[in-house]
Amino acid sequence: MGVFSRISDIINSNINSILDRALEPDKIIRLIIQEMEDTLVEVRSSTVKTLAEQKELERRRAALAADRDEWQGKAELALTRDREDLAKAALQIKARVEQELAALERQRQQVEAGLAKQSEDLATLQQKLADAKAREASMIARHKTAANRLKIRSSLYDQRVTDAFARFEQVERTLDEMEGKVDLYDLAKPKSVADEFATLEADHQVENELQALKAKLGKAGVGR
Repeated sequence: MGVFSRISDIINSNINSILDRALEPDKIIRLIIQEMEDTLVEVRSSTVKTLAEQKELERRRAALAADRDEWQGKAELALTRDREDLAKAALQIKARVEQELAALERQRQQVEAGLAKQSEDLATLQQKLADAKAREASMIARHKTAANRLKIRSSLYDQRVTDAFARFEQVERTLDEMEGKVDLYDLAKPKSVADEFATLEADHQVENELQALKAKLGKAGVGR
C-alpha cells in the first residue's frame, strides 16, 4: 500500500509528519518520491490533454464566429435584394450559431478553470517533490550513521557491560558470604567476664535512667 491514494493527499501532505511516524524513514521517503514522480507524470499528461482540448475549442469558436458573421452578411445581402424571406432564414441560422457559440464559451471557461487548477497542482507537486528529494540524502545518511553507530556500540560495549555486571554481582555475593560468616562467629563466640560486666553495667545504667524518668514524670503530674 502506498503512502498516498489521491493527488490531493500529496498536495495536502505534511512530509515531516509522515517521516516522524515512520519506522524506516529512509524507505518511506523513497516511496514518497516514487509516488510523487508517478503522480507528476499523470498530472503533466492530463495537462497536455487539457491544453489540446483548449486549442480545439478555440478553433471551433473561431469557426463558429466566422459562420455567425457570414450569415449576418448574407441576411444583409438578402435585404438589399428585397429577399426578406432569405434574410429571415439567414438570421435564424445565425441565431443557432450564436447558441452554439454560447455553449462553446461555457465549455471553454470550464476548461480554462480546470487548466488553472492543474497548473496550480503541478506547481505544488513539483515543490513537494523537490523538498522530498532534498530530504532524501540527509535521511539516508542519518539512517546509515545511526545503524553503524548502533552496530559498533553493540559489538564493543554490550558484552563488556554484561561481564562487568556479572563480576559486580559476584563480588557482592562474596561480601555477603563473608559478612554472614562474621555474624555467625559473633553469635557463636562465648561471652567473657568483661563482656558480662559491661552488659550488667549497661543494664544498670538503663534501669537508673528509667527510674529517674518515672520520678520526673510523677512530679510533673502532681504539679498539675
